[in-house]
Amino acid sequence: MTTPLSSIALVTFGSFIGSFSALGLKAGSKRLQRNLLSVLTNWPLAAGIAGYLVSSVFFIIGLKNGELSILFPMVSTGYVWTMVWSRVFFKEPFTRGKFLGLALILAGCVLLGLGTRQPG
Repeated sequence: MTTPLSSIALVTFGSFIGSFSALGLKAGSKRLQRNLLSVLTNWPLAAGIAGYLVSSVFFIIGLKNGELSILFPMVSTGYVWTMVWSRVFFKEPFTRGKFLGLALILAGCVLLGLGTRQPG
């Protein structure tokens, strides 16, 4: 089985949406209190949860025609976007360690992609 480019695109797009969802969870977590009403009225938290649900739909559709061993690691590309969004929205610092980690994630995705090619 080969993984079509459309499946890779769907999973990558779902990962991109998921990276925004993390922003909602982070922003919503700052508003949490020890009562159920604070959870139910917390729109950033609800948006984060909804975003993860939407990203899961793209992931599931992408999985339909592709290889799980290739597509599931593609979800990790969301970490790249999450690092950018955390810098932009929460002023979190970029560090050498973070860049090294992202480089390893991206290198792993490239190696997985190369591993799908048939010899000859």
